[in-house]
Amino acid sequence: MWESLARQVLKNRLYLLIALLAVTAFMGYHASRVKLSYDFTKTIPTDNPKYQAYQEFRQKFGDDGNLLVVGVSTDKLFQADVFADYVAMMNDLKKIPGVDNVLGVPVAVNLTKDTAAQRLKALPIFPAHPTQAQLDSGKTVLMNLPFYRGLLFNPETNTWLLAVNVNKDVMNSAARITTVDGITKVVDDFGKRRGLAMHYSGLPLIRTKMALKVSHQTTTFLLVSVLILSIILFLFFRSLSTVLLSLAVVIIGVIFSLGTMDLLGYKITLLNALTPTLVVVIGIPNCIYFMNKYHTAFRDTGDKHEALVLMIGRMGVVTFFCNLTAAIGFGVFALTRSAILNEFGVVAGINIMLLFFISFILIPVVLSYMPAPRSKHMLYLENKWLAILLKKLETWALHHKTAIYVSTVIALIVSVAGIFRLQSEGFILDDLPHGDPIYTDMKFFEANFKGVMPLEIVIDTKRKKGLRANMLKTLDSVDQFSKYVSAQPEMARPLSLVEGLKFIRQAYYDGDTASYDVPNSMTDLAFLSSYLNLGGGKSDSTSKQAGANSIGRLLKSFVDSNQQMLRISVNMADVGSRRLPVILDDLQHKTSQLFDSSKYKVEFTGTSVTYLEGSAFIIKGLKDSIQWSFVLIAACMLLLFRSVRILVCSLVPNVIPLVITAGIMGWAGVRLKPSTVIVFSIALGIAIDITIRFLVNYKQEMEGKGSKIAPLDAGGAAAAGIEAGAWSTDPGIVMGPGTKTLVSSIDAAAGGSIVRESANTTKARQAVVDTINKTGISILYTSLVLIAGFVIFCFSDFGGIFSLGWLTSVTLVIATLTNLIFLPALLLSLTKKK
Repeated sequence: MWESLARQVLKNRLYLLIALLAVTAFMGYHASRVKLSYDFTKTIPTDNPKYQAYQEFRQKFGDDGNLLVVGVSTDKLFQADVFADYVAMMNDLKKIPGVDNVLGVPVAVNLTKDTAAQRLKALPIFPAHPTQAQLDSGKTVLMNLPFYRGLLFNPETNTWLLAVNVNKDVMNSAARITTVDGITKVVDDFGKRRGLAMHYSGLPLIRTKMALKVSHQTTTFLLVSVLILSIILFLFFRSLSTVLLSLAVVIIGVIFSLGTMDLLGYKITLLNALTPTLVVVIGIPNCIYFMNKYHTAFRDTGDKHEALVLMIGRMGVVTFFCNLTAAIGFGVFALTRSAILNEFGVVAGINIMLLFFISFILIPVVLSYMPAPRSKHMLYLENKWLAILLKKLETWALHHKTAIYVSTVIALIVSVAGIFRLQSEGFILDDLPHGDPIYTDMKFFEANFKGVMPLEIVIDTKRKKGLRANMLKTLDSVDQFSKYVSAQPEMARPLSLVEGLKFIRQAYYDGDTASYDVPNSMTDLAFLSSYLNLGGGKSDSTSKQAGANSIGRLLKSFVDSNQQMLRISVNMADVGSRRLPVILDDLQHKTSQLFDSSKYKVEFTGTSVTYLEGSAFIIKGLKDSIQWSFVLIAACMLLLFRSVRILVCSLVPNVIPLVITAGIMGWAGVRLKPSTVIVFSIALGIAIDITIRFLVNYKQEMEGKGSKIAPLDAGGAAAAGIEAGAWSTDPGIVMGPGTKTLVSSIDAAAGGSIVRESANTTKARQAVVDTINKTGISILYTSLVLIAGFVIFCFSDFGGIFSLGWLTSVTLVIATLTNLIFLPALLLSLTKKK
C-alpha cells in the first residue's frame, strides 16, 4: 500500500506541490490574522462553581484585577517642588488612553461636618497649588486619617502608593500594552527627574509584562534553537538543500498551526503558543528519518527514483503512526472541560497530523527534483564514532540483559523516591528570576503594603435589602472579620463599606481619631445610613452628593444594587497555591463563627482564588490527559503490531523516561506547575516516536528474514576458532544462504559442539542487531539534534522556558538509552519465553 502511495506521490508531484503551496498561502493569510488572548479565566470550565462565583462577582461589583499600583519610598514627597511634580505626573497619567482614574495622596479627601446643612462635605486635603505651609498642614491631617493608612501610605517606611485604574476593555485587548507602557514611561520620567526609585505592580502590569516576556523569550529561543538545529543538520548531512528542506517543513508546519487557530476562532494563549515548539519536536525527526532512509536506500540501490519509493514505502507507515500517537498524546487535552486546554489539544492534535502530510508530500517531491545525493552527503552513515557507540549498545543489549534490568530497576526505585518529594505549588510570579524588576517590585509592595494580589469576600444576606436587617450586628461582624484579616502577616487591611462608615463616623465626631470605629448605636447608624442612602427618605440632592464624592463611589463599589451583598476587598501577598488554600480555610472557619450560615452565605472569590483553581485544574487536566494518552496510544500500538508482546515492549520504554524525569524533578526540587507538567506530554511524544521507529524497523527486519530461516541441524558443527557470543557465517552453522547465526555457547563436553538457540530466538537477535545498526543511527542523530535545540532554552531566565529546555533534554537522553538498550533486551527476553 505505502509503496503504491509512494509511486502516486512521485507521479503527481507537481500537482501536489502546487496544492501544498496554495494551502500554505491560504493558511499564511489566516496566520497573519491570529491575535493574542488576554482572558485569564479560560483555564476554569464555565460550569465550575469558582468560575461562576467570580463571574457573578464581576457582574455585581466589576473587575478586581484592573488596578496598577505605583510606589515610592521617600521623605521628600511633601517638599513643594517634588509634590508639584508628583501632581503633574498624576495629571499626565490621567491623559493616557485606557486610564479611567488615578488615586493618590494629592487627591485624597477629608470629610468635614457641615452643621448648618446637616451633612458631610468631602474636601480635598491639599489645594490645587499648595504652598509649603499648606503641604505641611495637609500632611498632618492625612496622618490623622486611619482610613488611608496602609492603603495610600505606610508612615513607618515613608512609602507612598498611587493607584491607577485601567479600563477593563483595554485590559482585555492588545491596547493594554500601549497603556501600561505609557504609564511606566510617565512614572519613570518622574523618577529620573527626582532621583527616586519607582516601583510598579498589580495585575495589569504583571499580566502584560509576563505575557510580553514569555512571548519574546519563546520566540527568541525558538529561532536560536532552529538556527542551531540547522547548523547541526548541515554538519550531519553536508547539504544546504537538505537543511533548507527541513526548515521548510517546520516553517510550513508553524504557519499551519497559527492559521488553524484563526480558522477555529481561537487566540494565542500561553499554552497553545507551545505549538510551534511541538512542530519543531515532531517535524525535525520526520525530516531526519526520511532523509536517512533515502540515503540508505540510494546507497543500496544506486537509483534515485527507487530510493524515493523505498523511503516513502518504509518510512510512510512509521511516520504516520509516530505522528498519530503524538497527535493523540496532545489531542486528548481536547477532552478536558478547560477552554485553554481544550484549544491547545485541538490545535496541537490537528497540526501534528497535518505535519505528517506536509512531510509526506514535500520531502519526496522536492527530493525528486533535486540531483541524486553525492557520496559526501552520505558520509554520516559511516560515522565511525557512532558505529562504535552502536556496537557497544548492541553488545549491551545482547549480552548484559541482567545488568540492564538491574540498573533500570535501581534507577526506577530512586526515581519513585524522588516522585514522593514532588510538590505541586505555583506562584503568580513563579517563573521569574528573583532579580527581575517585576519580582522585586512585588516584594517591595509586600514589604510595605502586604501585597497587591486581590482577594474578594462577598457577604450575602440571602434576601433583597438584607443589609438593612440587623445592620449593627452585620457591620460589627464585618469589622471583627476585617481586624482578624489585618492581623494575618500576608494580608493587608481590608477595604469595605465598614471602613467607609468608620471614616464618616470620625468626621461626624469632628475628626477625632478615637471615633474611627464601626457605628455602635442606632443614633450613629441613623445619620450614617441616611447619608449613604441606606435608610431611604432623603432628597435627591443628598443622593447626588453621596454619588459625587469618593464615599458615594465606595457605596456603589462595595454594596450591590439590591443591598443584599456586601463586598470585602483584600490585598494580599503572592503566597502560592499551597499556602493559599490553608489561608482560605482559616478565613472560612472564622466567617462561620461570625456569620450565621442560616442568614448569611460567605463566598471567597477574586483573581487569587481563580488563579489557584485554574492552576490546579490545568495540572489535573494534564495528568489525566497523560493517562488517556497511554490508553489510546496502546490501542494504536495494538492495531499497528497486532501483538501483545510488542505492545508491552512499546509501553514499558515510554513509562521509564517519564518516571525517571519525574524523579529527577523531585530530587532537584522542581515543583509541579503548568509550565513543568507540560514537559511530560512533550516527553511522551518524544519517547513514543523513538519506540515506534525502532519497533517498526524491528518488525520489518523480522519479516524480511522470514523466508531465509531453515531448520537447525540436530548435531551441530565443529566450533574450531569460533567464540561463544560471536556471529558466524560458517556454512555448517548458518540457517541459510546469505545469513548468519549467533553462537550462544560452546559445549566442551560434547567436543566443542556449538550450542545454538532456537530459530525464533536467533531470528529475533539478528533483527535486533540489524535494527540497532540501521535505525539506531537515525535515532542518535535525531536525539543529538533535538537535545542541542532544547539545550538553548536552558539559557532563559524564565522558569517555564528553562524547565522546558533542561527537562526535555534529560528526557531525550533517557528515552534514547531506554529504546536502544532496554527495549532490545526486553524484545529478546520476551522472545525466549515465546
